[in-house]
Amino acid sequence: MLAALGLFALLDTNSKLLSGSYPVEQVVLLRHLVLLGLLLALRALRPGAGGTLGTAHPALHLLRAAGMMGSALGFFLALREIPLAEGYLVYFTAPFMTLGLATLVLGERLPRAVWLWCGVGFGGVLLAMLPGLRAGGSLLAYGYAFMATFSYALVMTINRRLRHEAGVARLILWSSLPGALVLAPFAVAHWVPPLGTDWLFLSLNGVLAGGGTICLALAFRNASAAQLAPLEFSALLWAVLADFAVWGVLPAPMTLAGAAIVVLGCVMSQRAHRSHG
Repeated sequence: MLAALGLFALLDTNSKLLSGSYPVEQVVLLRHLVLLGLLLALRALRPGAGGTLGTAHPALHLLRAAGMMGSALGFFLALREIPLAEGYLVYFTAPFMTLGLATLVLGERLPRAVWLWCGVGFGGVLLAMLPGLRAGGSLLAYGYAFMATFSYALVMTINRRLRHEAGVARLILWSSLPGALVLAPFAVAHWVPPLGTDWLFLSLNGVLAGGGTICLALAFRNASAAQLAPLEFSALLWAVLADFAVWGVLPAPMTLAGAAIVVLGCVMSQRAHRSHG
């Protein structure tokens, strides 16, 4: 789980560096194509590696692919303008959104305490956003971050419906191929020829995404979601380190205060959810 979070943080850092020179559709398309290429190469060397490719639920997989594409596009557009730490702070509201979707889509009933702590968590995000907005920061960037987080929460909700369909190969194929087909016309229309070593960094996105996805799958194969959930907050440490190492940016005190409130809200809402279950 920690390796997955580290790889995803490197992915977001690399994407943020590329965002100033290349359009989002080109970067995400190449990520999907590299993932598909790696999958095909692996299965050529080891037939059947990663499990079966077929599915009994193609509609759910396509909806999941749409959610993953929305998450990738949203975070890319958000991180062009806001630090990684602030983007990750919005991402930490994904568990709250997942609980809401579980109520609407899966029909789960949640106690009032869960919703109370969800409200506390969102309040922490608003507290962290306030200094940036007062300084003229882009509200649209935070909007993209919330769109990406909602898309990610949708993916997590669908994962629960597809939990009996394990296999990394199916996961990569059904998320990358539809995304590549949808993005290809837009990427071609706005294509920017990569310069020098940029091909390497554009391709690296696919390697990092694939590595993170595999580590995440292995984590959930060996431990429960409840055991792994607290580790997700280590992503903020990765984001703070990347912001400082690459851009020389340290989180503002309000960002740290908001992060503490969001973590508290997540932990308490999960505890209330488990005690209700």
